[in-house]
Amino acid sequence: MNTSVVSPGRAGLILLLTGQMLPLIDTSITNVALDSITQSLHTSPTQLELIVALYGVAFAVCLALGSKLGDNFGRRRLFMWGVAAFGVASLLCGIAGTVEQLLAARVLQGAGAALIVPQILATLHVTLKGTAHAKAISLFGGIGGIAFIVGQMGGGWLVSADIAGLGWRNAFFINVPICLVVLALSRYYVPETRRETPSRIDWPGTALLAAILCCLLFPMALGAELHWPWFLQLALIAVIPLGLWMRTSALQKQQRGEHPLLPPRLLKLTSIRFGMLIALLFFSAWSGFMFCMALTMQSGLGMAPWQSGNSFIALGVAYFVSAWYAPKLIARHSMGRILLTGLTIQIAGLLLLMATFWRFGQANTALTLAPATILIGYGQALIVNSFYRIGMRDISSCDAGAGSAILSTLQQATLGLGPAVLGTLFLMLERHNGGHYPQAMIGFLGIEVLMMLTLGGVALWLRRQLNAGPLPAAS
Repeated sequence: MNTSVVSPGRAGLILLLTGQMLPLIDTSITNVALDSITQSLHTSPTQLELIVALYGVAFAVCLALGSKLGDNFGRRRLFMWGVAAFGVASLLCGIAGTVEQLLAARVLQGAGAALIVPQILATLHVTLKGTAHAKAISLFGGIGGIAFIVGQMGGGWLVSADIAGLGWRNAFFINVPICLVVLALSRYYVPETRRETPSRIDWPGTALLAAILCCLLFPMALGAELHWPWFLQLALIAVIPLGLWMRTSALQKQQRGEHPLLPPRLLKLTSIRFGMLIALLFFSAWSGFMFCMALTMQSGLGMAPWQSGNSFIALGVAYFVSAWYAPKLIARHSMGRILLTGLTIQIAGLLLLMATFWRFGQANTALTLAPATILIGYGQALIVNSFYRIGMRDISSCDAGAGSAILSTLQQATLGLGPAVLGTLFLMLERHNGGHYPQAMIGFLGIEVLMMLTLGGVALWLRRQLNAGPLPAAS
């Protein structure tokens, strides 16, 4: 229960959605700026992977923590703290003189984003009802497409314009004035809400999750370049005992009536497990795709940052249109059908993109890529909209926060791991093909098609449960 049910109003809604756009735009801008960062800081391909991946992992590790802190200490307060941290981190990214400084600032940026995002959906959920609530949630779901377009176009223009000779640094500096405006106005227009009964934070669970993700991320990102030294092999093996330790600790907390970070009883639900599979296969493929496409267009095809950014406009527009209409489609049809439709369109887009790279190679432009990326963007939005609805369908109202935290954490973790794991695989293909990026991209897209086919096969197997009735609990 919340101490306030005051509506945020139009101004408050704009501020909350602007806060949501900050981390989303930043992801797109960073991808556009990768080649310029390489030239400025002399980064290796592995360091580029880490610039993207560390942000996602910090976001994932702190997400559930940010949600709990907002419930306990006030969602507006944590929203503002997150915006402040994100703004400071953006400034530090812009003034970074070495890749190590940039990586540290990216971790802080991810942590700031994790404080921002949970407060937005929670505030909308508890302060709006009826038609106003439905419209706000539609905007919340569709704004990813807008953020994507703004990030790609704006980031490409900022880097190419080279204002004051700052180049890629402007892609981070632009966040600072936006954060200042949001901070200045939020106290007046965003209502404060919190739980009446604070819940205890699972600090050991948060620390173990961070350790597990780091033991996965760093070996996957650095292993090939460092020729798999013993300490990276040991870190990868350590994931197993750390996972068992986290599970045992969570079971003990659950038996004592406490609230672990990832409640084991919820992890037994088939709906949650299927949601985890969607996160593992789809979101890692998505983030890996965006990273590898950015490298291909700038390093492989020789596009300027603004040209690379413009090449994704069609994808962003298709994503926004699809996300806007997806809730209506899901209301008319089953979630299973919408998910399978999204996967079919996505696979068709990936196959068409493979054919495009085969046909045009180094001569590809934003125009030749548009038909395939339109299909990819439209299918992606249908899959994303199905993700939370399927994952949450068997979760009771009292477990809504915990269930949402599980899915959001997994989503962000896989978004962070995608560039590290799939990016490494792509770079291996690029070296195997003698530095020919289009040929490497064809092989990489083939792997992504297999990942989507695997997800589609599992969805078909569960189709009866997805289409009607609750999913059965796993034993």
